[in-house]
Amino acid sequence: MNNDAMGPSRPRSSLKRHEVAGRLREAILAGEHPTGSLLPGENELARRFAVSRSTIRGALEGLARDNLIETQTGVGSFVTFDGRSLDESPSWGLALAMTGIHTRAEVVRMERVVDPDLAATVGSRAMEFLALDRIRRLTDDGTAVSLERSRVPAVGALAQAPELGLKDDSLSETMTAAGLVPARGDQWIAVAALGEADARLLGREPGETFLHTTRIARDADGNFVEKVVSWLDPKRFRLHVSFGA
Repeated sequence: MNNDAMGPSRPRSSLKRHEVAGRLREAILAGEHPTGSLLPGENELARRFAVSRSTIRGALEGLARDNLIETQTGVGSFVTFDGRSLDESPSWGLALAMTGIHTRAEVVRMERVVDPDLAATVGSRAMEFLALDRIRRLTDDGTAVSLERSRVPAVGALAQAPELGLKDDSLSETMTAAGLVPARGDQWIAVAALGEADARLLGREPGETFLHTTRIARDADGNFVEKVVSWLDPKRFRLHVSFGA
């Protein structure tokens, strides 16, 4: 189950929505629609891409989830992307896309697990989680640039994901459908050496130095939403910290 690649089994309407969202995303990231500008209306976009308005609305909803636009009822969709740093991005794939590097995600594990230790660590009352491990590869040559291990409460659509797959092949969309919306959290970043198992998955040598990150996200009420542990190729990722007034 590929997270980013558009496989032949995906419904045509979903294909179109992702194609439209991808083209609009590229235009926004390239500066064709600067921060604060108003995107063309749904009717105009539907004519431009030769699709239905519902397809356009789906594409715009995806851009909004990626924090690239904000839609106001009766007004339209405004561009909110302002060149944020990689460490502020909601996903590593989007972070790379912002720099012009395109990737596809390969699912290497997706199953429900019972993890009392994780539940105790993050303060979760539930002890069953969806375990989703993905390798992100460059679309041009297949080089692995990250290994991401996500753990989210196995509720709603997330509990059914091992059998039915992710909603539109997206973990974030499946989480939203299950009512899990990240609002705040903490992230730790260090430099560490790859162990044998992780190096084998990434096609690297054991001991090779990677960035190692742990992110814990919670909803607006402070409830646990997601834990992500990632290995990131330092040639493709970097930490940017801003300070001062």
